[in-house]
Amino acid sequence: MIKLLRIIYSVYAGLLFIGSFLAIFPFFMICIWIPGWQRFGRKINRYWAKVYFTLIFLPVHMEKKCKLEKGKPYLFLANHFSYLDIAMMGFIPGDVKFVGKASIRKAPLFGYYFKKLHIAVDRSRLKSRAETMRRAGLALDNGSSIVLFPEGGIYSTQPPQMVPFKNGAFRLAVEKQIPIIPVTLSYNHLILPEGKGLLLNLKRAKMVLHEALLPTVEDTEDSLKEKCFEVIQAQLNRDNLGNDTHED
Repeated sequence: MIKLLRIIYSVYAGLLFIGSFLAIFPFFMICIWIPGWQRFGRKINRYWAKVYFTLIFLPVHMEKKCKLEKGKPYLFLANHFSYLDIAMMGFIPGDVKFVGKASIRKAPLFGYYFKKLHIAVDRSRLKSRAETMRRAGLALDNGSSIVLFPEGGIYSTQPPQMVPFKNGAFRLAVEKQIPIIPVTLSYNHLILPEGKGLLLNLKRAKMVLHEALLPTVEDTEDSLKEKCFEVIQAQLNRDNLGNDTHED
């Protein structure tokens, strides 16, 4: 019975995702086609995330430990265990560009929207990775923040334990002297587990925006990477300690 309810809930959430995207897609197109309006397209993205999570009865508790300055760019770096992570990072305030896998571009309509408003990377190609970091750097120079999953994809087989971070984001932080905001997505691996048939569990979600890591002249990409990893992993450990499942 419980599995049947999960299937019904998951189908509802999936159909609502597709339906809501199709409903707002014309507005994305307007923002893509009119020069200088891309920021408005990304703003629609934020409203879409909030409305969607409300409609699927999935409250998101956001804990902000940082003070974000309006108009200042940041690097928001989060753990990545679930397909739900990308949608939930839509709650990040300000003008934000996502860095995602190039395979997203193959998705009908959604791929076009993502390609035009965000940044896609083919991690198998060195040239593509370099171009992605260049575009991310330009976005930061123009005042946009960046959302990136430094694990490089959903690779952990033992969440909430993360896999080692890749260097790109931290190299960018050092070069541009951009603050890093570590983000912990505490329970997404329980709400929508990877490899479990895309079946949702109706649980309360939690995301923590930690205090900013401010690069200094002494910092290296490795030292920043270690600090960021420790902050996110420590929160994951606290929130999931002794629990195979989470009830809130």
